[in-house]
Amino acid sequence: MPLLNALDTLIEALKRLPGVGQKSAQRMAYHLLQHDRTAMPRLADALTAASEGIRHCERCHTFSEAPICGVCADTERDGRLLCVVETPADQAALERTGSYRGYYFVLLGRLSPLDGVSTREIGAAELLVRASEAGVGEVILATSFTAEGEATAHVLAEALRVRGIKSTRLARGVPVGSELEYVDLGTIAHALTDRR
Repeated sequence: MPLLNALDTLIEALKRLPGVGQKSAQRMAYHLLQHDRTAMPRLADALTAASEGIRHCERCHTFSEAPICGVCADTERDGRLLCVVETPADQAALERTGSYRGYYFVLLGRLSPLDGVSTREIGAAELLVRASEAGVGEVILATSFTAEGEATAHVLAEALRVRGIKSTRLARGVPVGSELEYVDLGTIAHALTDRR
């Protein structure tokens, strides 16, 4: 196999991003080289700084530059609520809503037996310790509604129930502003079952 030149190396690096295939990576590389060379050193510096400076919060596992993230350090948040999410991106999405003022626990994944991801890999034991702390009154399971996310929520709910810790599941239903005829049947069925 011939050695990669700088352009091929750039394209291969860009292909590592989710959703970026060969053609998209080539387009990005050619764009940067032809139209925005000044962005390349900034991008390289930002990647290096993020790689060296961002870690996981020691308390909730989200991304943070400090040992404890800003959310965990915020004493104004509601300590009775602990929301469990799969990824830091999920936590960021919930924060953007402005409707949740409790704390988080980021699993950094979800159960996937076929891929060898068990409760150990997602930090279930750490979650149970965190959920058992004084003051926590409810654990909100906000995992995705995929098969793996549902399995993760079920296993965690059972483990919490055995320890006498109240858990709830993130609700699901018809999206705001949508018309029923265009909503998938599974979502409509769950909305009917979980109606309030």
